[in-house]
Amino acid sequence: MRNMVETLRILVVDDEAGMRMGAKRALRSLRVEVPDVECEVALELDDAPSAEEAIEKIKSDSPHLLLLDYKLPGMSGLDLLDRITEMDGETLTIMITAYASLETAVTATKRGAYDFLAKPFTPQELKQVVSKAAARVVLSRQARRLAEERRLVRFQFISVLAHELKAPLAAIEGYLRIVRDRSAGDDQGAYDHMVDRSLIRLEGMRKMVTDLLDLTHIESGQKSRSLEAVELAEVVRDVLETFAPAAKQRKITVSLHTEGPLTITADRSEVEIILNNLVSNAVKYNVDGGNVDVTLKGDQESVRIEVADTGIGLSAEEAGRLFEDFVRIKNARTRNILGSGLGLSIVKKLALLYGGDVIVSSRPGEGSTFSLVLMRKVPNEGPAPADQP
Repeated sequence: MRNMVETLRILVVDDEAGMRMGAKRALRSLRVEVPDVECEVALELDDAPSAEEAIEKIKSDSPHLLLLDYKLPGMSGLDLLDRITEMDGETLTIMITAYASLETAVTATKRGAYDFLAKPFTPQELKQVVSKAAARVVLSRQARRLAEERRLVRFQFISVLAHELKAPLAAIEGYLRIVRDRSAGDDQGAYDHMVDRSLIRLEGMRKMVTDLLDLTHIESGQKSRSLEAVELAEVVRDVLETFAPAAKQRKITVSLHTEGPLTITADRSEVEIILNNLVSNAVKYNVDGGNVDVTLKGDQESVRIEVADTGIGLSAEEAGRLFEDFVRIKNARTRNILGSGLGLSIVKKLALLYGGDVIVSSRPGEGSTFSLVLMRKVPNEGPAPADQP
């Protein structure tokens, strides 16, 4: 994969023209590799003969690195270092001086210098100290980007969560106020209906909390895992039994198709999470009197789970967003179907954790088929990749 290229600006401040030219000549062709973030650094060079001129350049375009002579006419290098710290705390300064001493190095470091280079120095020595400073700048910038991304993701996560919980909480509050004030009159059936609707809403919120816990445990790597030989047909039968009452109520036929025992090394609870989400959706988004077919296949390296329904189906655009966090397909057909919008995202992350993947094939009004592949042997025991959709 090709490395990302970052361009860093360097300002050389020295009253000796030959020193400025020599430093720029030595650094002009320097390329710095930062393998930790797969980045290559290119340098953009400028110079100034005095601290006063350097200040004007810093004000107009703050450099990432400053090669600063300790002894300058007028304002000294240390005074300029103090001004830079006040103006822009992100510039890294390398002090250059012919008056090298431990005391000078300590003073410059205490006043904000990143490193110290004593005259006379070789081009190679200059390149080494600049390379180290450039890598530091790139890593710091990357850390700030990641922190900002995490802040944004956290904000979006909380915003979506608040939005998803707002509607059921408002509905429950409204029902409770009607019950408290007896606003529905003496019709006990009306109150019973409100209690039932409130319980359904609470169950939806409980499902969201459970899904959130599953999601955070998977992505953080904090989920305790117990890998063992798991017979898939046995897990499928248990899951189908769980959803049998809901399927029976709507006259949906649920069937398992398998050629024989299929064993996988897995955490049983993770396999149950996958199947619970797929079968639950196949029932919820089905039509009355429809079918749900779970098919198991396998070879020496992997197993394939297919969950097909005869439900409402999806458009290509809807299917493309289906495995993202908090995505729920909202239209006239799904208006009254509750869900957290996390179930299929969790299925995706768990599939990746087992070296596989999940895809959906669907057409509106014709049902959907979810095809999941899991490797028989777990490729790693770490957390699922958090950057996957």
